[in-house]
Amino acid sequence: MWKQLKGKKLGFKFLRQHAILDFIVDFVCLEKKLIIEVDGEYHFTEVQQHEDELRSKRLNDMGFSILRFTNNDVLYNTYETILTIQQKLQTL
Repeated sequence: MWKQLKGKKLGFKFLRQHAILDFIVDFVCLEKKLIIEVDGEYHFTEVQQHEDELRSKRLNDMGFSILRFTNNDVLYNTYETILTIQQKLQTL
């Protein structure tokens, strides 16, 4: 994913593993206030889904939009994943 985002390849600067509040987000475009999270298997547990919801609410309250993708989306549906990110960037 980083290969697709770095160097303003989508027209905007992204940072990876960036601290916001007490969270480390996978990728963020500060200019557009867009966070991209890539979720592994443990994100599908009930406890982790609840934690992710609380985290997302706090970040949304700060004005951030969040896109979540699975590891499989990123690995096997890369084109569609990037297209979704590009479309979101255009709406922000």
